[in-house]
Formats: sequence, structure tokens, C-alpha cells
Amino acid sequence: MTSAGPRLLGPADVRRLAAELDVRPTKQRGQNFVIDANTVRRIVRESGVGAEDVVVEVGPGLGSLTLALLEVAARVVAIEIDERLAARLPFTIAEYAPEQTGAFELVTADALRVTELPGPRPSALVANLPYNVSVPVLLHLLALLPSLERGLVMVQAEVADRLAARPGSKTYGVPSVKAAWYADVRRAGAIGRNVFWPAPNVDSGLVAWERRDPPPTTATREQVFAVVDAAFAQRRKTVRSALRAVNAVEDVDAALAAAGIDPMTRGEALDVVQFAAIAAALPRPAGEPPAGAPV
Repeated sequence: MTSAGPRLLGPADVRRLAAELDVRPTKQRGQNFVIDANTVRRIVRESGVGAEDVVVEVGPGLGSLTLALLEVAARVVAIEIDERLAARLPFTIAEYAPEQTGAFELVTADALRVTELPGPRPSALVANLPYNVSVPVLLHLLALLPSLERGLVMVQAEVADRLAARPGSKTYGVPSVKAAWYADVRRAGAIGRNVFWPAPNVDSGLVAWERRDPPPTTATREQVFAVVDAAFAQRRKTVRSALRAVNAVEDVDAALAAAGIDPMTRGEALDVVQFAAIAAALPRPAGEPPAGAPV
């Protein structure tokens, strides 16, 4: 006999739980609760999560996506910063998914400050990320959890465009390059405003990614990211001019030559492999790790 799957939250359930907790979604934490069961099922389906996966979820809120993940995943570890929401979530899981309670674990913490997670190594990240911290949270967890193989996150549409942008596009920038260090990233669809409560005043988008090895380079990740930050600090400048703001001109010229980069190129035209090549060719400031040090 197969076990009963979770019941998912609908609009009335979400509003009842919010009223019980006296929760009023705040812009400060970017809270918008999903009230549509078809949407959370779609997110889980698009994520490719299966019965063997250990899934990390950030910002589970009232548990809409959590319950949908528990329908298919082996285990879900949810990270929630709001103590009231975190305190209620295990009871919601017990009520709506009683046979999956053993597959659920809660971490009450700020996802940006998490340094480890309990239990088996996670293989996937699926989350409705708070809009105001979506990029930092994604990059932090990709760095922290090398076992993550793939994921799907819902973010503000504009952020989704940036994360998935390719060199040369208007939306290509720091998030695009840093995400590309860890993974192949793509847009995976749009989400309407009416599936949220309260309805946000911005559109949402899905971003899917699959882990791949970072570019081969003798520079550390921190050194590559420092070059990326400098190159985009003033978007209209050439990469030579932008890097001269933080490096000696002769070092910049030598590094660009060694990397085979035209000094008149702008940062938004370079991919992560080219940024890694520039970083490898720049001298290491005093106190930084030597070339080839572990990332």
C-alpha cells in the first residue's frame, strides 16, 4: 500500500495560517506567499527533483512549496529566518503531510549566515527566494554546498534575467558571471502575480541551473570575483580602464595581453572563462593566497 501524499495549501489555508500567526507579509523580508497549488507543483516539476534527492529550501514561509517538495523528494531541509513562521511549520507539515514528517527538517536561521546543514548532503536547491536577498543567498549556498547538483529558484523577473544573461546582453552583469562560475544557468519560465498573497508589484521568473566545474584557472574564486566586481563597477568603461582603478596600469596591460583580451573590450562582453584568465594573470596583492591555492 502506498503512503498518502501531502495535501497542498490553497488560498484559504494560507490566509488561515497567516491569521493564526498574525503574520503580515513584509517588504523588508520580501515575503509573498504562494497560494496556488498548481504553481508549486509546476516549480517542483521544472526542478527535476526526484525520489533520491535531498532538497534545500530557503524561505519556506507557511509551507506551500515545502509540501509540494515532500510529495517527491527523499528529504527536505528548510531554512527559515522568521521565528514565528519557523515555529509553526513543523505543525503544518504534521497536519498536511503526516506520513512525510520524518523526511522534513527545519533550520531556523538566516540563509546568508548558515555555515552547515544537518543530515545527508543536499543534492538540489528549490526555493521561492526573498526578492531582496535572492542573488546573495543563491551564491552563498552554491559556494557553501558543493554537493548541490541542480536547482530551481523563483526570483523577481528582472533578477532572473540577470542571472541567466549571456555576455553582450543588456542584463549581463556581476550576478550573471558569478552564477556562471558554479553552474549553467537558464531561464525556466515566468510566474504570474496572482498566485501570490499579497500580489507583488513585480513579475516573477524561474531560474534553473545545473552544477558544472568552474573554469580552469590558477586564481582563486575570490580573486576572479574581485576582477568581476571591478570590471562592472563602471559599466561604460573599458575593462582596461575599470581594472586600472584597483591595479597598476602596467599590471593590467600585462594581464590583458596574457589573457588575450582586447583592452578596449567592456566587461559586459567577457565570459567567466575570460575573467578567470585575467585574474590568473594579475599579480597577487600582499596577503592574498598564492596562485593555485584551494578555492
